[in-house]
Amino acid sequence: MRNDKDNLIIKLTFELALEIISFSEKIRANNRFEMASQIFRSGTSIGANIREAQNAESKRDFIHKFKISAKEADELEYWLRLCEASDFYPNPDEKIFKQLKSVVLIISKIISTSKRS
Repeated sequence: MRNDKDNLIIKLTFELALEIISFSEKIRANNRFEMASQIFRSGTSIGANIREAQNAESKRDFIHKFKISAKEADELEYWLRLCEASDFYPNPDEKIFKQLKSVVLIISKIISTSKRS
């Protein structure tokens, strides 16, 4: 098995996914299954795609997987902002937004650096 402890983006997306699992369970506890599922899928998909990128068949494939992760991060932010604005859902912790912002910045940097090299 691969050792990903020194890979910052893998570590950060794993930690974010754990927060998302916890938050989606809060939503599920309120019988809001559709929103919980959307948040769970987009929030855990970010790291899953980055893990896949570690085994990319080419640089193009690597970049593509990171772009998918970026899209999933945008989608996650959308669902979290809906929860924040709605009276029917719990508010996400500020920690989640900070983690997401960090992940998005790193993903963007990895994509731009990979395109140049």
